Amino acid sequence: MATITEPKTPEARFEPYVPSETKLKEFTPRALILGSIFGILFGGVTVYVGLRAGLTVSASIPIAVLSISILRAFGRATILENNIVQTTGNAGQSVASGVIFTLPALIFLGFQLEVARIFLLSLVGGLIGVFFMIPLRRQLIVKEHGVLTYPEGTACADVLVAGDRGGSFAGRVFWGLGLGALYTFFQNENLLAAWPSTPTWDIKQYAGASIRANTTSEYMGVGYIIGPRVAGVLFAGGVFSWLVLMPAIHFFGAGLATPIYPGTMPISQMSPTDLWRTYVRPMGAGAVACAGLITLMKTMPTIVSAIRTSVKQLGSEKSERSNLRTDDDLPMWVTVGGSVLLIIMMWGFLTFKPVPGAQTSLFANIVASVFVVVFGFLFVTVSSRITGLIGSSANPVSGMTIATLMATSAIFLALGWTAPAFGALVLTIGGVVCIASSNAGDTSQDLKTGYLIGATPKWQQAALLIGVTVSTFAVGYTLTGMNKGLEEFRPLVRQIDLNRLPPGVTVEETNGQRGFTRDRFSYRDAQGQMVTLPGHDYYVLNAINSSEIASGKYLYSPKSGQIEVQWIQGIGSERAPAPQAQLMSTVINGILTRKLPWGLVMLGVFLVIVVELLGIRSLAFAVGAYISIGTTLAIFAGGVVRWLVESAAKRAGETPAETDVSPGSLYGWYWCEAHIWSRQAKPVGHQFAVAGDGFRCTGVECSSGYCVSCARVVSLSLCPQTAGEWWKHSSKKLTHCCLCGTPPSAVRPLCHIGFLSQPALK
Repeated sequence: MATITEPKTPEARFEPYVPSETKLKEFTPRALILGSIFGILFGGVTVYVGLRAGLTVSASIPIAVLSISILRAFGRATILENNIVQTTGNAGQSVASGVIFTLPALIFLGFQLEVARIFLLSLVGGLIGVFFMIPLRRQLIVKEHGVLTYPEGTACADVLVAGDRGGSFAGRVFWGLGLGALYTFFQNENLLAAWPSTPTWDIKQYAGASIRANTTSEYMGVGYIIGPRVAGVLFAGGVFSWLVLMPAIHFFGAGLATPIYPGTMPISQMSPTDLWRTYVRPMGAGAVACAGLITLMKTMPTIVSAIRTSVKQLGSEKSERSNLRTDDDLPMWVTVGGSVLLIIMMWGFLTFKPVPGAQTSLFANIVASVFVVVFGFLFVTVSSRITGLIGSSANPVSGMTIATLMATSAIFLALGWTAPAFGALVLTIGGVVCIASSNAGDTSQDLKTGYLIGATPKWQQAALLIGVTVSTFAVGYTLTGMNKGLEEFRPLVRQIDLNRLPPGVTVEETNGQRGFTRDRFSYRDAQGQMVTLPGHDYYVLNAINSSEIASGKYLYSPKSGQIEVQWIQGIGSERAPAPQAQLMSTVINGILTRKLPWGLVMLGVFLVIVVELLGIRSLAFAVGAYISIGTTLAIFAGGVVRWLVESAAKRAGETPAETDVSPGSLYGWYWCEAHIWSRQAKPVGHQFAVAGDGFRCTGVECSSGYCVSCARVVSLSLCPQTAGEWWKHSSKKLTHCCLCGTPPSAVRPLCHIGFLSQPALK
C-alpha cells in the first residue's frame, strides 16, 4: 500500500508579500459584504451540484479571481482585502460540502429536513472547524511552513499576487457565466424548453437497459473541469449499472412471479428507473462505502503520523507571543469560549427541539455532545494536516465521517440504543464532525494563503466565522428548497390495514397529530391530467427497510382504507440522488437495525475491490455506478469537450509536455485555472502549464516546479535561498530542486495561471 511521508525541509527565513510592519486596508465592509455574497452563492451552488452530481467544486481561486476584478471596478483594492473576500466566500463551499454528505440522510432514515436544524448543525460544525483550527495555526502553518505546503492555499496566494501586480484574468470567468446562463435559458423546461431536459431511450430490445442524459449546463461544466479521464471513470460506473447490471437483473429475474427483496413488485413489471432505485442503489451504496474506506486506509499512515505529531507538539509547545501583525490570532478565550458555547447550544437543541419523532434522553444528548468534541478535534487536526500534505481534493472527509458513524453506531448498539431516534442522533454527530472536518481543511488552506501574502490572522479568522454564519442560511434553504422543488407525487393504489401495518412501516405524526401538513398537493394521473387533492384528508406512511413496501413515503386515505399516492422526496430521487448521504444512512441502518440487502451491498464492495485491483480510482467509479446514467453521461460529454479543446491545441502545433501527475491526484488544484486555453497557450496534461521554450506567463511565472525525483511541487516560498522574498523571484526559472537537490533535468517548471501563457517577447 502506498504511503505518504512528511518530507523534511531545511529551516528558511520567510518574509510574506506584505511585510508585517506594513498596514493596508484589510477587514473592510466592502470585502466582508462581497465575500458574504460569494459565500451564499457558492454555498447554494455547491449544495445544488453536489446533490445532483455527487461532486463538489473548490471555490477559493474562482472567488479570488472574481474579487480582484469586481473590487477593482470600485476603486483600488489591496491584496489583503481580496484575501478577506476569498476567505469569507470559501467558507460557504466548505460548509456546504460537509452538509450534503450527511444531513440529507435524515430523509433516508425516515425523518424530516428542517431549515432551523440544518442551519444550527451547519453553524456548529462550521464554527467548530474554525475554532479548533485556530490554536493549530502557529504549528501547522508557520512552524511547518517547509513541510506542509497546502497546495490550494499556495496557488490562491499566487493568484492574489498576480492580481495585485495588475494581472486581469476574470474575462473568461464571466464568459463562462454568460454562456451557461444563455444555455440554461433555452434548455430549462420551465423557460423556453428548446430541447428536452432529459432525452431518454429505454431499449426494448435490451430489456432493463436505458440511456438518458440530463442536458444541463452545470453537469457539462463539471465534466469540463474534471477532464475526460475522471469523467470517463464516472461514466464507466454508469455504463456498468445501466447497461450491464440492470439488463442482467431483468434477464435472470423476469421469469419470477414474486418480488425479490428489497423489491416489492415482480422484476418483469419494473421499469429501468425502478430497477435502479431498488437494486442498483444499495449496490452503489456498498461500493461508495468500500471506496471511502479504501481511501481512508491509504491515508491511514498519514493520519497516524498527524495524530502522533500533533499530540507531541501540543504537549511540548510553550506559549509564544509575538507583537507582529502577521502573528496576531484571535484570543484563546474566544476559541475556548466559542467552542463551549457551541456544544451547549447543540445539547440544548437536541434536548428541547429534537428531530420530530426522534426524542432521545438527556444522557444520550450529553454523550452525543462529548462525541462531537472528541471526534471533532481528532478529525479537524487530521484534516488540517492532510490537506497540508496532499491538498483538499484528496482529503478523505467521507472516510473519516464513515469511521465516526461506524464507531458511534457500534457504541450505541452495545448500549442497546437501536431505536430509529438513535439513528438520527448518530447522524447528527457524524454530520457535525463531517462539516467541521471539511471546513477545517479549507480553513487551513485560507490561513496558508494569508501567511504567504502577509495577512493578519485574526481578521482572517473573524472573516471565516462571518462566512460560515452567513452561508449556512443559503445551505439550509437550498437544501430544503431542492427537496420540495424536485419532489413528485405519483398515483399508487395499495390496500393496507392501518391497525396491522407491515414491519418497517409507521404512521408519521406532526405535533402528535396524524395528517399530511400540506393544504393541497397535485399529481398527474395515467391520462396525464393534473389532479389536485386536499392534503388533510391523508395520513403519511413512512416505510424503511420493509419487506412488503418499498422504502419511502406514501399518502394513505382513511376513507378508502388504502394507499393512493406515493410521495417521492426530491432528495434521493433520480434528479438529486445524494449518493454520499445515502451511504451514511446505509452505514447507520446496517449497524443499528441490521436490516439491509447485504447481498447487494457486498456486490458493490467486491466490485470496488476489482476496480482497485485494475488500478482505477474506485471512488469515482463507485459514485458513477450509484448515480443515474443521465448525470454521468452529461458529465462525460463535458469531459469530451475538454478533450476536443486539448486536441485542437495539439493540432495547432502546441504539443503538451508529459506530466507524471494524474487528474484528481495531489495537484488537482490547478484545474480551476488551467482548463481554458487560447491558441497561444501551452497546456500540459490536465493540471500544469510549463514555462520556457519561448513561452512566458503574464501572471506568476515559473515560481514553482514539479520535481520528478521526490514527486513534490517545489515552490520558491519553500527554498531557503529565496523564501525571504519569494514573490520577487517569480520570474526566475527553477534549475534544481531545493528540497532534495536533484539536477535541472529532474525539475519541470510550472505556471500557476496556465491560461495566461503568451509568446515570450523577443
